[in-house]
Amino acid sequence: TKHPRHAGVLKLVAEKAGWNKPLVSAADGAKRGRGIAVHESFNSFVAQVVEVTVQKDGNFKVDRVVCAVDCGVVVNPDVVKAQMEGGIGFALAAALTGEITLKDGEVQQSNYHDYPVLRINEMPKVEVHMVQSGEKPTGVGEPGVPPLAPALANALFNATGKRIRKLPIAEQLKA
Repeated sequence: TKHPRHAGVLKLVAEKAGWNKPLVSAADGAKRGRGIAVHESFNSFVAQVVEVTVQKDGNFKVDRVVCAVDCGVVVNPDVVKAQMEGGIGFALAAALTGEITLKDGEVQQSNYHDYPVLRINEMPKVEVHMVQSGEKPTGVGEPGVPPLAPALANALFNATGKRIRKLPIAEQLKA
């Protein structure tokens, strides 16, 4: 009750993601999971639900990300949607494989051949929902990034019972 805008995006994202409905089981015995997270930055509020499928060998796929954003009065819905989608893609790449390593004080990655970014075929289905608000317009560039990794870690925990406490997470569930 002390944070109504946090509660507003959480309620909207849970409703749009079908939070109270069980996930459909995978036919091949893979485990499914769902996680949620909320974040505030630049006076904007963003909640995300991530759905994953985890295979027996630990490989997993992010199937869907549902996002709710309260950025005050929405001046241009297409820009808000595009910024949230881009932030989700950027955050997913960072959470999965975005590691910068140093050797003798020098960065080892030099370009995309040794610093993988998310490919188009790896992008999950993304839904963006905007809270109708009378608050002043606020930022939408960065606020879509921070909730993705915790929502993904929560989804993986929901599917496997294993807590993820380190980024990047791509190889952490391997058998």
